[in-house]
Amino acid sequence: MITVTGSLAFDNIMNYPGRFADHIMPDKIHQINLSFLVTTLKKQRGGTAGNIAYNLALLQNPVSIVGMAGTDFSKYAKFLQDSGVDISNIQTAKDNLTSSAFIMTDSSDNQIAAFYPGAMKHANLLSLKRIKTDFVVISPNNPQAMIRFCRECQTLKIPYMLDPGMQLPALNANDLKSMLNCAAVLIGNDYEIALLKEKLSLSEKQLLDQVEILITTLGEKGSLIQTKEKNLQVGSGKITQVVDPTGAGDAYRAGFLTGLSKGLDLQICGQMGSIASCYAIEKYGTTSHTFSLEEFKERYKENFGETLELSSNA
Repeated sequence: MITVTGSLAFDNIMNYPGRFADHIMPDKIHQINLSFLVTTLKKQRGGTAGNIAYNLALLQNPVSIVGMAGTDFSKYAKFLQDSGVDISNIQTAKDNLTSSAFIMTDSSDNQIAAFYPGAMKHANLLSLKRIKTDFVVISPNNPQAMIRFCRECQTLKIPYMLDPGMQLPALNANDLKSMLNCAAVLIGNDYEIALLKEKLSLSEKQLLDQVEILITTLGEKGSLIQTKEKNLQVGSGKITQVVDPTGAGDAYRAGFLTGLSKGLDLQICGQMGSIASCYAIEKYGTTSHTFSLEEFKERYKENFGETLELSSNA
């Protein structure tokens, strides 16, 4: 069983047909007052925990979410349950709505986002102590909840993936150092990993002394997977059409973790992440795509020329 912690949210996704950079004056960034005319606006199911868990379920992994939702979550909860996600550890905050993200993407796949935490502000009241699980994902959430989950994993000796992401600015250096201790996997995009190293004044080598596996996602350039012994460059999968990059990173995490849970080579794990992210990019929203295990394996072989030995964990 993989347990995913993180945000449960509704994503309000907007597309801007131009480039943000064309409207930002470098000598005026001390006072930015911009408005972008978007061409689409759709409300979608999202949140890091929901996205990762949904993709894990598509890959037929036993998966559970520990999270906090609001009074408007019932339809989303049913969707997750129908998809194969255990929702028994999702609690409802009676006095609040589910978190909401407002995400604007330009033609170069750059994003500007705002996030309203809503019910997530109560996530620090949740605990992993009575959860039976083999692995935990600690993704962006209420910062105090993230700190607590890391401590509990360390105490209970449960391996975990640390994915601080958008909450990096809210976590101080001491908290981050504590959270890194004993992490099986640290993951982030190239900006996030660079920011983490800067906040902790750590070199790449020193960071690799703290975690077993370091993954840096590189967008269309794929990903870099590092351990103390080796560096693996992983290519991206072939995409039929770029519709919406939102959620691609969460899909990558699910693909990678599926391979890791089966003891596959790290190169294969990364390639599985690349294929999973393709499905997310080709659909609008973060949980609108679907695929069967056989379709996933076929696409993997088409991209990497290898047969993927993958069966259901269920």
